[in-house]
Amino acid sequence: MLLLLPLLFQLVAAQELMRFGCSQLTIDQIDPLVEPGNVPSAHMHQIVGGNSFNASMTPAQLDPPTAATCTSCTYSEDFSNYWTANVYFKARNGTFKRVPQVVNLGLGVKAGMTIYYIRGYQASAKVTAFPKGFRMLVGDPMNRVAGKVPKGLCWRCEANMQQNPFGGAPCTGSDTPGFPQQACNGGWRMTVTFPSCWDGKNTDSPDHRSHVAYPASGTFESGGACPSTHPVKIPQVMYEGIFDTRQYNNKADWPTDGTQPFYLSMGDNTGHGIHGDYLFGWKDDALQKAMDTKCAGDNCAALKRQSDAQAIACTKAQASKYDIGDTQWLKTLPGATM
Repeated sequence: MLLLLPLLFQLVAAQELMRFGCSQLTIDQIDPLVEPGNVPSAHMHQIVGGNSFNASMTPAQLDPPTAATCTSCTYSEDFSNYWTANVYFKARNGTFKRVPQVVNLGLGVKAGMTIYYIRGYQASAKVTAFPKGFRMLVGDPMNRVAGKVPKGLCWRCEANMQQNPFGGAPCTGSDTPGFPQQACNGGWRMTVTFPSCWDGKNTDSPDHRSHVAYPASGTFESGGACPSTHPVKIPQVMYEGIFDTRQYNNKADWPTDGTQPFYLSMGDNTGHGIHGDYLFGWKDDALQKAMDTKCAGDNCAALKRQSDAQAIACTKAQASKYDIGDTQWLKTLPGATM
């Protein structure tokens, strides 16, 4: 780990990407993007960011930087919300328990996720920050087919908790679009990468996807041009979540046929339903300043940073009141139809 961390920080600085931790805000069965107003929503989520998060977050009703009183992210001007499905382990007797999350390398928050904002790897790149009210979704929770998983969404089987040897860029090498099929001594790393091109008009769309797109040619990293339908280059948002599967590595606890025993919280045991939701909530023009000054890492002079302890202290009570499966085994996944 001592050798790996300097390399990681060098890569972050060289590529001009913001990488910072967001501690766990709450684990709850609500989804203001896909199911606004529903308590509970269809499945459980793990959520980080501003504490204004709730079941109804339409732009006309709520402005996160105004409504929130704290954020679980280390940049204190970021009241955005970031959320994904949870991972559960299914025992041979059919009961479920939530797989815990742990903090990523080089960060001091508690569980939660690592958040990236990537401005592009070209010095002349012009990146436009998201406007007020912006939100988007990537991935499909109903998908069960490997070939339909967007290329920027994947799972990595880590050899150890130090993530050594380094496995390379996300979603390359041995990374897979579905759950790892073997026991992993370092748990799993989940990567969710959002599109980086915007139509320049709509802050949302009926499917929460159509107003954004990936580059028409090449990749975001290589400076690929945005399609004419979505000409505005926006920061590429990426999540990483570390799921500590180590306590479930004993194959004697797995199904007798040897198949892997993990499920996403909506009842998916392939991992191909990997998806992520994003709701923009940076204060004023803070994110645009970060892009213009080429902020890197989690300590940028252009932004205000709070202590890790302050980020960890920002939590929110669960609205759905479901047992999330942390201490007791559950007979079914919370709210999911198996």
